[in-house]
Amino acid sequence: MASPSPEVVIDPIDVELRDGRRVTVRAIGATDADKLQEAIGGLSVESSYKRFFSPMRRLSAQLLERATHPEPGREIQLVAVVGEGSDESIIAGTRYVALAAGEDCEFAIAILDGWHGFGLARRMLEILIAHARAEGFARMEGYVLATNAAMLGLAKRLGFRESASDEGPTVRMVRLDLRVAS
Repeated sequence: MASPSPEVVIDPIDVELRDGRRVTVRAIGATDADKLQEAIGGLSVESSYKRFFSPMRRLSAQLLERATHPEPGREIQLVAVVGEGSDESIIAGTRYVALAAGEDCEFAIAILDGWHGFGLARRMLEILIAHARAEGFARMEGYVLATNAAMLGLAKRLGFRESASDEGPTVRMVRLDLRVAS
């Protein structure tokens, strides 16, 4: 990995979904803690399980702090929001974190149920991948439940290769070589 940037500036990106709705994808901020907790609480049990591998309803204070204060050069946390000002709501989030060796990063993504199937996950992952490439990461990987056909299909369409994981037969590993042009 290239020497990490002290802080990556992520300009907000307006995204139009397949159904015509518009959302803004932006970096998470320290003031987003309450909105993020609300979004986590708004996930269905199934969606929460797909993201956290458990039916999490709230982030612990430590996880909330880490999510809203990503470590520059090692982590990026993006959110998709709708509304403005006090009416703004987080509807999705994606992140990557550098793995121990520093050359690879691990990603995760969660989308509120009412926003599934409109291209938001794909667009957010495309933005995340572009940032990981720009930061000099060699590979991006993620753990996906073997029953999460939608995520496994999206990963394949984005160029990720699927394989077994050390987590056992219920979890698959998806990995993308970021050095290869997409």
